[in-house]
Amino acid sequence: MAVNEDSVAGPRSCLPSAAKKKVLLATLLARANQVVPTGQLIEEIWGPAKPRTAKAALQVYVAQLRQELDAPGQAGAIRTEEDGYLVQVGAEEFDLYRFEQLSGFGRNHLHNGRYTEASVVLSAALGLWRGPALHGVVSGPLLGIFATRLDEMRLAAREMCLESDLHLGRHRDVVSELFTVVAEHPLQEAFCRQLMLALYRSERQAEALQAYRRTRDLLNRELGVEPGRALRRLQQAILTADRSLDFHPQAEPVGRQSRVDPSGWPQMSTPTRPITSVRQSW
Repeated sequence: MAVNEDSVAGPRSCLPSAAKKKVLLATLLARANQVVPTGQLIEEIWGPAKPRTAKAALQVYVAQLRQELDAPGQAGAIRTEEDGYLVQVGAEEFDLYRFEQLSGFGRNHLHNGRYTEASVVLSAALGLWRGPALHGVVSGPLLGIFATRLDEMRLAAREMCLESDLHLGRHRDVVSELFTVVAEHPLQEAFCRQLMLALYRSERQAEALQAYRRTRDLLNRELGVEPGRALRRLQQAILTADRSLDFHPQAEPVGRQSRVDPSGWPQMSTPTRPITSVRQSW
């Protein structure tokens, strides 16, 4: 996760190198544009073993962060409030806001049957990621919850993007990715369902059934439960070669469409054009 600033040479990462300053910045960004109490910042940075000089040290870290974040001639991003600190970030400065916006557009397109649009926008959203949430940052109580939330959001966007690609008939293209994501999240039945469908449509029926058995065995062994109804129905449909599983191209709704401009923000327009670049990353 990063807040980037534009310069003559292009985007510049503002991620600090010191571990405690990383925690400080991440905690402020977890509550972006809100006051984070001093006590909460100290708890995140030092935990229960905080030193007696923690408050003074926090002030030093804040001052150092200001020097690293603030561009010449610009107002400071970090404000001192009566009982804490606040970091001000705009919609185009913080990747989380960009990811949430793109994911929201993608979700709407998927639900409305605009699968091409959904795939484009959700791919842009996922392209903002560079590894696990808060990678390299030691998480305290607040950041632990925040990182879990971010990872869940990423997982949901990935599922929606893959679902869009399956609706577009890209089953052969996504098989490899689905094998990877199922291995990473073996208890997520939604990804197993997508893998089974992609394999079946790629004329790999035996492998589709093997994927089901692996997931069923894991659920039984780890949780003592059977796969959900949707997965069981898909297995039965594959066994009987149900024609409803075949890919049937669908005409997408005609009307106003969203696109992604060079800065990565979706806009309402027609026709659609592809993504040309995404500048910020986290």
